[in-house]
Amino acid sequence: MSAVLEFADVSVRRGQATLLDRINWVVEEDERWVILGPNGAGKTTLLQIASAQMHPSSGVAAVLEEVLGAVDVFELRPRIGLTSAALAERIPRHETVHDVVVSASYGVLGRWREEYDDLDHERATSLLRELGAQHLAERTFGTLSEGERKRVQIARSLMTDPELLLLDEPAAGLDLGGREDLVSTLSVLAYDPDSPATVLVSHHVEEIPPGFTHALLLRQGRVVEAGLLDQVLTEVNLSAAFGMPLTVTRTDDGRWAARRRTRAR
Repeated sequence: MSAVLEFADVSVRRGQATLLDRINWVVEEDERWVILGPNGAGKTTLLQIASAQMHPSSGVAAVLEEVLGAVDVFELRPRIGLTSAALAERIPRHETVHDVVVSASYGVLGRWREEYDDLDHERATSLLRELGAQHLAERTFGTLSEGERKRVQIARSLMTDPELLLLDEPAAGLDLGGREDLVSTLSVLAYDPDSPATVLVSHHVEEIPPGFTHALLLRQGRVVEAGLLDQVLTEVNLSAAFGMPLTVTRTDDGRWAARRRTRAR
């Protein structure tokens, strides 16, 4: 089994600030990872390197067996499915949902004069159906709820049949119902053996979909712990990552919860 991500002593520095500090991390093609940590931990920076949007200041970052700095990232990026708030902001609000999804075939945001064949349209329709969003196909992106937009973005990210799927805080801004719908959708993808290797960034263990296999905990740009989900999401590790004593629980259906530990009376 080949690694889709392989980072060796990866660091990112901006001026006097160290955003990532000697990260070592390997993601195999059949794994589903969640990256957890407080604000400023370096989660989004790590995902920017994984998506070939940023190069490390030092160390070696291999993405889909290509070393950043020695590969044309414009050829690499179409092999990666990405959803993020920054990408969503660039989607034209007047674009129909179907066109938002199908235009990923050309890697563009907003249809212009490019032509798509029947297979492209059929795949876009199929993805929207799988994600429970087919009824939105003729709606414009700007009229959708936040939860509906998340589903459409995930469909778009899968349009090119990527080898790696990266989800940067997909539940951000969702209400409880929207979050639960999204978690359910991502769980279906996680259990599908044909889905690509997936990396999800979140602040909250409650957002981890059942079916995810591994976790990476970050604090101040450094790895606190990484490995199998059950072994990483312990009270000791999560307390260290978030800088406070936490109580961690897991339900029978595979959902996690964490809260601050209260002092014994």
